[in-house]
Amino acid sequence: MKNIILFLIFLSLQSCSFLDVKSYKDQTERLNSLSKENKIIAEDLMAFIKNTDQRYFTRSNAINSGIQSTEDFMSITKYSDFEVRVSRGDEIQKIGRMISEGKLTSPGRGEKRKLVWGRFYSIDVHPKTPLVGMLHATLVLQLFEDGSVVTGGWLDVMPGTRVEEDMSYLKKVTDDYFKKNEASPILYRKLVCKGTHETIEAFRRKPSCSGVSFYGPPVFRDSGEKSYRFIQGMFIEFVDAYFDIIEKRVDDPYNELDLIAQEEMRKSWLIDQLFSDPFASKIVPFEVWGTANLPPTIKF
Repeated sequence: MKNIILFLIFLSLQSCSFLDVKSYKDQTERLNSLSKENKIIAEDLMAFIKNTDQRYFTRSNAINSGIQSTEDFMSITKYSDFEVRVSRGDEIQKIGRMISEGKLTSPGRGEKRKLVWGRFYSIDVHPKTPLVGMLHATLVLQLFEDGSVVTGGWLDVMPGTRVEEDMSYLKKVTDDYFKKNEASPILYRKLVCKGTHETIEAFRRKPSCSGVSFYGPPVFRDSGEKSYRFIQGMFIEFVDAYFDIIEKRVDDPYNELDLIAQEEMRKSWLIDQLFSDPFASKIVPFEVWGTANLPPTIKF
């Protein structure tokens, strides 16, 4: 009898602990569970994603002289719900977008805090010309039950043939933005060049180091919202400048060595996603990251 009583007490305590853990039926309930201040930030990001999609898919279509092929699909997992869009054409061979609507914090990313609302947004661009490398641009926002705000992002180009004039231009755009906002790019450029302790150096992507990575300390330690808005602004500045470069180089002549350099870069990106990136092959389903960010062709 004593054992039965102890067992019933255990079940009762377990039941209470389950009741203490808030569950959310959908993203609308998650949004409405945020504080007033954090809900404003979340709604701002949703509007930003919608406008940014329109901005860069429209610009890509213009460079391609119209839409040639577009694909949309969704994928549901324990950690996130994913929305993917891909458009293909002649000059911009592929532009891919991924939206991840967070439901659980990924392993190793502060599971002790309960995630209420999160978004990961990425745009990857693969031009036909080997004189312009591929773009990888991301923005991350996570809002937790304790009111804390976590931000992140990554902005750079993986060049094949490295055109120094263009890399210097992207670096200047980045540095000017930091200066205008009274911040320093030094740490964030080191992060984009070297990665974090979670990446595997031997298989890592080879960025131009013109951009920055925000996968590290927040830009503004005293304000998650201010850091988020800073990354948002940097995202637009950098991706706009990248599209400027495509338009500038789209008709420039190139040679066989340029094409070989592009092929090597594209293969290097696949290797990074398979063996170095801590989330691509471990958390995000292959059909999601493969469709969203891999090059249109990869040669071995």
